[in-house]
Formats: sequence, structure tokens, C-alpha cells
Amino acid sequence: MPMLWIKAFHIVFVVTWFAGLFYLPRLFVYHAMTGDAAGRERFKVMERKLYYGIMAPGAALTIACGLWLWLGYGYSGGWLQAKLALVAVLIAYHVWCGKLMNDFRHDRNTRSHVWYRWFNEFPTVLLIAAVILAAVKPF
Repeated sequence: MPMLWIKAFHIVFVVTWFAGLFYLPRLFVYHAMTGDAAGRERFKVMERKLYYGIMAPGAALTIACGLWLWLGYGYSGGWLQAKLALVAVLIAYHVWCGKLMNDFRHDRNTRSHVWYRWFNEFPTVLLIAAVILAAVKPF
């Protein structure tokens, strides 16, 4: 498969992964504000389906296509090293989201909706930095 196709799929999977990284913490905001049992159970289902049905496949396919691109184009430039460091941080954030989801699933959440509102902003900063690194290649 030509590398431009791999790059296109990489971008599609990045968008898919980030959709989940943006939306799951927003669900946590609303879940933390919910007082009724039926609402909490509904959020548990939504969070699980988003995490395992969209985020995890998006992350795995993003990483797979990224590795394929790396093998095809090589590993050079400080911009790529910085971008890979951001990807490592994103993976850690993704795993942390899974831990938080698990806390909600077992009714062990101790954080406020305000904390989740701040937590929700972090992937935005990473996305901006990653796009600048990939598009501009500043170093």
C-alpha cells in the first residue's frame, strides 16, 4: 500500500482517537454531577462503549499506522522525537482515562466535576503541539 494511503489512515485514526480523548472526560464531568442511580449506570455504559469501541481501536490503529510510516520514511529530525514524546504522553493519558473509567464503574470516583473539566483540556494542548510539530517540523 502506498505511503500516502497509510498517512491518510493515520490521520483518520488520530481523529478517531482524539474524538474519544475529548469526549470521555466530558462524560466524566456529567457522570460526576449525576445524583441518580439510573443516570450513573447510563454513563457507565456510555463510557465503556466509548473507551473500548472507539478510543482503544483508534489508539491502536493510530500507533500501527504511525509505526508503518516510521518504517517507510525513517526516523529523523528533532520534530519527530518531540512528537513521539507527545504520543507517549497521550498513551499515558489514555490509560489514565481507563483507570478513571474503572473508578466510576466501581463507584469509587472521588474527584469533582470541576477537576474533570480541567482534565478535559489537556488533550487539546497536546493536539495543538502535535499538529504543529507534524505540519511545521520546526526542528
